[in-house]
Amino acid sequence: MNIHVELEKRLLEQPFTLESDRLNEFRQLAIHYAQVENAIAVLSDMKANTSFICYGGLATRLGIHFQHRTQDVDSIWEEEIFSCIHPQDLEGKHLEELRFYHFVMSVPIEKRGAYYLHSHLNMKDSAGEYVNVLHRMFYLSYDTNGCARFALCLYNLSFSDEFDHLIVNSLTGETLCPDTCSCDDILSNREVEILRLIEKGLKSKEIASELFISINTVNRHRQNILKKLQASNSIEACRIAKSLKII
Repeated sequence: MNIHVELEKRLLEQPFTLESDRLNEFRQLAIHYAQVENAIAVLSDMKANTSFICYGGLATRLGIHFQHRTQDVDSIWEEEIFSCIHPQDLEGKHLEELRFYHFVMSVPIEKRGAYYLHSHLNMKDSAGEYVNVLHRMFYLSYDTNGCARFALCLYNLSFSDEFDHLIVNSLTGETLCPDTCSCDDILSNREVEILRLIEKGLKSKEIASELFISINTVNRHRQNILKKLQASNSIEACRIAKSLKII
């Protein structure tokens, strides 16, 4: 399973609405973050599959060359910045962002804005040495379909020696570890159990017999699994669950 491809599919294939956007407002926000924090700020527009990159002081430290302080890119991915990230950390970054996406989609829409993803990355600087960089990712708005159109990623030099991945509730201070909250907050224990049996090839009748529950209960769980994982069928649900390391 290519985590990067799965994440891109989840983000770009959302059923976006036609309501007016806040692109200019969020572009200004990205500019201000880059200036105030000497950060690299990346605003990604999932509906348009584009990014707006703002280069603060960190870009110079990393040896990223730029002609202007801002740049528009025809992709939601900041590939030039990714090239500075240690390959193992980059793979982990994509996995945690995929988990974060599924987590926020499992939260009521009115509460989603409180959460962001907090992590540390090894990034190579202009001297070829790895430095610790704090990475934060925010979904800035959700449309009436609940789709996450805009994401803001911030890269800052970190003075911590930690290399963690955390989902943070900015209102309460609560923190969750993405790899431990995936099963608990996205699928229930029973849904995970049923999905594992589906992955083994069992039909609803066989699952009902195996778990001593009714076929109707199995089918209800199957529908909930598809909805929570935003999958169109059981094969896709198993693929997503594997990428999230749920099964």
